[in-house]
Order: sequence, then C-alpha cells, then structure tokens
Amino acid sequence: MTLTRAERIGVELPRGTVDVTAFVTLPEAPWGGVALAHGAGAGPEHPFLIGVADALARQGLGVVRFAFPYREAGRRMPGPVAHATATWSAAMAALSGWCPEVPLFAAGKSYGGRMASLAAAAGMIHPAALVYLGYPLHPPGEPEKERAGHLPDISPPQLFLSGTRDPFVHPADAWERVVAGCREATLTWIPGGDHSFEIAGHRRPAQAIGGELGDLIATWLRQRSDQRPAA
Repeated sequence: MTLTRAERIGVELPRGTVDVTAFVTLPEAPWGGVALAHGAGAGPEHPFLIGVADALARQGLGVVRFAFPYREAGRRMPGPVAHATATWSAAMAALSGWCPEVPLFAAGKSYGGRMASLAAAAGMIHPAALVYLGYPLHPPGEPEKERAGHLPDISPPQLFLSGTRDPFVHPADAWERVVAGCREATLTWIPGGDHSFEIAGHRRPAQAIGGELGDLIATWLRQRSDQRPAA
C-alpha cells in the first residue's frame, strides 16, 4: 500500500522564505515524479487532486501535491504571479530530491497549470513534460482576453485536458488553434466535461473524476518517457 505523508517546502519570496504544505505519495521505485498544483479556488487537499495523485501513484509515479503561498496564508485570491512561479521552482526542486534520477513532470489544475506554464516559459522549471487539467485560456465569456502567448515558447511536450463544456476554452476552434501553435502539444477533449470535468446528468465524486484523468495522464507520461533518448 502506498502511503501519503505531509511535508513542508520552503519558497523564497521577496519578503523571505515561506513554508508551504506538500503531500508526498511515493510508490516503491517510481519511474517518474509529478508535481501537482491546485486551482485558484481550492487547495492541494481537494478530492479531485487526491484522485489524480492516487491514480498516478498506482501507476508507479511519485506525486507531490503542494499549496501556493496565498492558500497557505488562508487567502482566497491568488497572489502575484512571481510568488506562484517561485513556488513552482521550489516544488520541482523538492520533487527532484524525493524522486531522484527519474523524469520529472509538472501538472496543475486550471490556475496551477497556467502558473507552471509561465514558470516553464521563463526557464524557472525544466520538466520533461507539462500537463494541464482545464487550462484557463480566458475568463468565461471573454474570449478576447487570451492567456496563451507564452505557450509556444515552451519546448517540453504539453498535454491539455479540456472539457467540451468548459467556458474557459470557448470557442473550441480558438483553443484548438492555440494548441496547434505550440511546439509539441496534445489536446484531449473530455466529452461533456465542464471546467471541473463534471458531466451534466452523470454525477460522480470529484475523487473518481480525478482518478480517471490520472490514469489517462499516466499513460501519456509513460509514452513521453519511453520516447526519451537514453542518456
């Protein structure tokens, strides 16, 4: 049985070092490690992320779910982007210590994934691949305010999981255009899914939804890992 333990990750911010909560799940001899970030409105303890993490661990991946500083401080609104990208840098560094000598991946729900992409585009993290669970292309109802100009600058493979009813990526053809403009990217539509991947008329626990997506992610990451040239 794979157990999850609580840890702390130190994040260097302008005002000093801030410790954030992390939940570490390590199967025996993991073949890769995943840093998994939460969305803007929920923390790392959300059942959806637990489901994702448990599925990844079952398939042999070490997983670190971590909080951003604003969440750690009990605030509801995200802090500066610089704080989030610094947290991503610290999380990936911590992950490398818990999962040494294996490929490391970055994944995040909505806001957490977008912050990973900004950190990767700025060269602050260097994951073997990135996974976005509901990337927020634009605010709902405001498709003109795209937040994707940096995505083509990211060189590692990127997997975008999006629900066909997600208001953050409508119209769909605009989102498909953005993904097509990336260097190496895969867009997987979840039929009927909204921003939380819930399907109308088919209620399921958030943890179960996350688990299904975690299995899909693990398969995709395994394929990317198998394609890496030998050292």
